[in-house]
Amino acid sequence: MNAPFTVTRETRDYQASDAAHHIHAFLDQKALNAEGPRVITRGEGLYLWDNDGRRYLDGMSGLWCTQLGYGRKDLTAAAAAQMDQLAYYNMFFHTTHPAVIELSELLFSLLPGHYSHAIYTNSGSEANEVLIRTVRRYWQVVGQPQKKIMIGRWNGYHGSTLAATALGGMKFMHEMGGLIPDVAHIDEPYWYAEGGDLSPAEFGRRCALQLEEKILELGAENVAGFIAEPFQGAGGMIFPPESYWPEIQRICRQYDVLLCADEVIGGFGRTGEWFAHQHFGFEPDTLSIAKGLTSGYVPMGGLVLSKRIAEALVERGGVFAHGLTYSGHPVAAAVAIANLKALRDEGIVRQVKDDTGPYLQRILREVFADHPLIGEVQGAGLVAALQFAEDKATRKRFANENELAWQCRTFGFEEGVIIRSTLGRMIMAPALVASRGELDELVEKTRIAVDRVAGMVGRR
Repeated sequence: MNAPFTVTRETRDYQASDAAHHIHAFLDQKALNAEGPRVITRGEGLYLWDNDGRRYLDGMSGLWCTQLGYGRKDLTAAAAAQMDQLAYYNMFFHTTHPAVIELSELLFSLLPGHYSHAIYTNSGSEANEVLIRTVRRYWQVVGQPQKKIMIGRWNGYHGSTLAATALGGMKFMHEMGGLIPDVAHIDEPYWYAEGGDLSPAEFGRRCALQLEEKILELGAENVAGFIAEPFQGAGGMIFPPESYWPEIQRICRQYDVLLCADEVIGGFGRTGEWFAHQHFGFEPDTLSIAKGLTSGYVPMGGLVLSKRIAEALVERGGVFAHGLTYSGHPVAAAVAIANLKALRDEGIVRQVKDDTGPYLQRILREVFADHPLIGEVQGAGLVAALQFAEDKATRKRFANENELAWQCRTFGFEEGVIIRSTLGRMIMAPALVASRGELDELVEKTRIAVDRVAGMVGRR
């Protein structure tokens, strides 16, 4: 274990400077300044330490990204070696470099065979920005330039940049304004909240058929693509009914609409498959990737294209009027290579599928099956969600579920575990290298946090 972090500045000093210079993501900055943020100073394995020496089990892999946990020397060594050899060069000016070439060779060896090309970015948000332009360019190239409209889902999340926010369906984000046109939405497949008297299978098909209805409303000749996360991430780790994705794929194929999977959270082993669409058994035309590509050690994302799209762009597309300064950055590519090799060669994805993933899913269901506050447990592999319910028999949700979930998250920090609240759901996604003992700790500390909330509402 690394030596303890040496405190060089008082926490309150860091907090004051942070308040003076930063606007934080998805928080009321004035309220945060009054409270003071945690100052995280060190990470190792699944654990983080703050500036005051408190230790936390990171049950969220940072932001769903540290697949290998913290402190991996092979990843930091790969970055250092690449910096020594070629710290930076671009993919403009008719040039390339070995790191990005070798990354793509490795990436496509792990992907199903109907994918062939990638456009690298710095994040998932950028990958989805590139997606819109690339999909529209594809339809121009094949002689259908009127196919411009993208369809997403309400409560879906595809990033925080302008076009990615428009693709997503989080209305409170839309309130900031400036969204791009030619984007439509259908409902999310959230059976627990919206299923009513329908069975999950019936509800899944009904939600999928909304896509067909929307395509017919807009005109199939105008719809370019449908984008969705295989399971919703920031929207609450919502897993759709099994009937959903087969029907979605049928509709997209029938109306010649590109099926675009946002794998930014689900990719690179999270569900026990290399990519979440494999877990659900459908075949997208594009994949948006990021996060687990480098285990979060350096920023990198990308858009993966099927052979159908790539061949048209290469053979008939002429100049592709797009580029990013850091696309295929050599240091990011070198770290991604080390990361993917570790996931593959150490059998980590297989371990999630065969051992630790089933173990987490089983113990969550055992611990919370009869809990008075939890109406449902969802998940697969090392990703899961706990649904708060006021009345489990009728699936009635608390009117103040957001407040209760936020309080549960706060209790989690106090107990030494980092879990996330979204709507009325507590979500977790620990590093893929988690041991059974660490998963036991994650579940037990989460149970204590949930019990504390139950005590608040008189449900112990």
